[in-house]
Amino acid sequence: MTRSRNQLIAYGAIAVVVLMVLANSLYVLDQRKQAIILRFGEPIRVVNAPGLRFKTPFVENVVLLDKRNQALEASQEEVIGADQQRLVVDAFVRYRINDPLQFYRTLRNEQNAASRLEPLTNSSLRQVLGTARSTDIISAKRGELMRLARDDMRRRAAESRLGVEILDLRIKRADLPTAAQEATFNRMQTARQQQAAQIRAVGEQNKRSIIAGADKEVAITLATATETAERVRGEGEGRRAQVFNAAYGRDAGFAAFYRSMQAYEASLGTDTTMVLSPTSDFFKYFQRGPNAR
Repeated sequence: MTRSRNQLIAYGAIAVVVLMVLANSLYVLDQRKQAIILRFGEPIRVVNAPGLRFKTPFVENVVLLDKRNQALEASQEEVIGADQQRLVVDAFVRYRINDPLQFYRTLRNEQNAASRLEPLTNSSLRQVLGTARSTDIISAKRGELMRLARDDMRRRAAESRLGVEILDLRIKRADLPTAAQEATFNRMQTARQQQAAQIRAVGEQNKRSIIAGADKEVAITLATATETAERVRGEGEGRRAQVFNAAYGRDAGFAAFYRSMQAYEASLGTDTTMVLSPTSDFFKYFQRGPNAR
C-alpha cells in the first residue's frame, strides 16, 4: 500500500516536472509578432515564423515585438518659418521594426521607442520647416517639405542605431498660435473693411455719374421733344389758320356763323354771368337763324 502511494507521488512529481519543462519550452508565435530569444537576458536570435515554437527551458526567454507598422503621434511643436512666422505643428510618424535585435538592445520596447523618436521628429521638423515660408508649410510646398523631413528623420534614426525604419512623416495640422490667430484675424478684418469701403466709394461715384448722365439725357430728350412739339404745334396752327382763311374767304356768312357757334360754346353753360340785351348781335343767330346778318 505504501509502495503504491510512493509510486503515485513519484509519477505525479514527474508529470509536474514534465509540464513545467514543456511550459518553459513551448510558446505560440502570432503571425503579427516576431520573437526575440534571450539567453540569460542577452538577445541571441529572432524568430519570425508563426506557430508553435520551441526554446531551451529555464535558460531562454521570449520577448514579442510587433511586426506591423507603428504610428507615433508627436506632441504639438511650435516652429518658426523663414518669414519669422510662428506655426503650431501637429505631426505623426509611421515606422516599423526592421532590426529586432538592435531595437531590443537600444530601446527594449515600443514605449521607449516613442520617447526616442518624438525628439527626432521635432528636430527634423524644425530643421526642414525652419527654411520654408509659412505659406509653403501650410499649403504650397507641404508635400515636398514632408519628404525632406522624412528623409532627415530616416538619417537621424539610422545614425542613432535604433533598429527602426521610418516609413512616413506627415503634418496633420499647421496653425498659427492663438495670439497670432487673433492678430491675423484683426488684420484680415481691417483689410476687408478697407476694401469694402473702397468698393462702396467707387460704387457711389459710379452711381452719381450714372444719375448725372441719365439726368442729362432726360433734359436733352425733354428739350428736344419740347422743341419738336412747339415746332409741330406752330406748323399746325399755321396750317389751321390757312384752312380757316380759305374757308372764310369762300363763305363769309358761314365763317361768321361758325365763330359765333364757337363763342356760344365757350361762354354759355359756364358759371360766368353776362348782362346783354336780348336784341344784342351776340344772340342774332338765336333770333334769325343761320342766315342772320
